[in-house]
Amino acid sequence: MPDLDQSFAALADPTRRAILSRLSQGEATVQDLARPFAISQPAISRHLKVLEDAGLIETRIQGTARPRRLKPDTMAQLWDWLGQYRALWETQFQRLDAVLDTLPDDPPSTEGKP
Repeated sequence: MPDLDQSFAALADPTRRAILSRLSQGEATVQDLARPFAISQPAISRHLKVLEDAGLIETRIQGTARPRRLKPDTMAQLWDWLGQYRALWETQFQRLDAVLDTLPDDPPSTEGKP
């Protein structure tokens, strides 16, 4: 199981989530990943280090290039962990739906009230 605190801390940043989204389409170099952002390449490299330390991505050495790619096993483990809470919330929402279904469709009239 990955370190959940470290993984969720890495996912808390919108730039890192965007990087993961891009990597879900296939591996990419730092230059490829930096292109859509208005931040420096060293800043992107720092984000990549956080993602790699969290076990969410890995670096492949290809000559002088260092393309990054997702580590699907870690992402699957996070999804599995979240899944146990998803079932809990689905049960709660079903109970809420049942209560809401018992309420009248029309709101009560407020005419004649101060």
